[in-house]
Amino acid sequence: MSRIIVCTFLTLDGVMQAPGGSDEDIEDGFEHGGWQKPTDDEEVGAAIAGWYEHSEAMLLGRKTYELFASYWPSADPGNPFTARMNSMRKYVASRTLTSVDWQNSTLLEGDVVDAVRRLQASGGGDINVVGSGDLAQTLMRGRLVDEYRLTIHPVIIGTGKRLFAGGAIPTALEPVSVSTTKGGTVVGVYRPNGEPSYDSY
Repeated sequence: MSRIIVCTFLTLDGVMQAPGGSDEDIEDGFEHGGWQKPTDDEEVGAAIAGWYEHSEAMLLGRKTYELFASYWPSADPGNPFTARMNSMRKYVASRTLTSVDWQNSTLLEGDVVDAVRRLQASGGGDINVVGSGDLAQTLMRGRLVDEYRLTIHPVIIGTGKRLFAGGAIPTALEPVSVSTTKGGTVVGVYRPNGEPSYDSY
């Protein structure tokens, strides 16, 4: 079975919107684009590189696909991520795209939950869901996420799209590895572990 792994940068208050630049995603008047880089450090970069080392493919929603496809094909070849991002297989979930032209990209057909279940069953290696907040929430509701790989950065911005938005399914998580970088970013890997348990003091 292939594992579906959600890989996301988050603020301390859970926002995932537009970490990479001021004009990346201004939907709903978002004014905090580019919040991630000022909190970044070498340890964060090393962790992210490790997340991709053993993954075979990416699973992207339309917005993230279009953002990546406009950047990575002409990105600096000296960037260690450039060759990897371009060569990896990409699966794209979209209700509006009719074709995808970025190298090694495939447009998923039909219901996205059914399509991702087929990918899981294919046994083709780990598949990283990168950004793609709406898609990630669809996969969570379908109980298709096998692992979360999160960097939680020391900044609060108050508004924006959140990975675990209202209506998220209550889920217990098993910590696989959790560490804090010198810059204060928490790098956590968690796996769903059934329903939460409840108790009183």
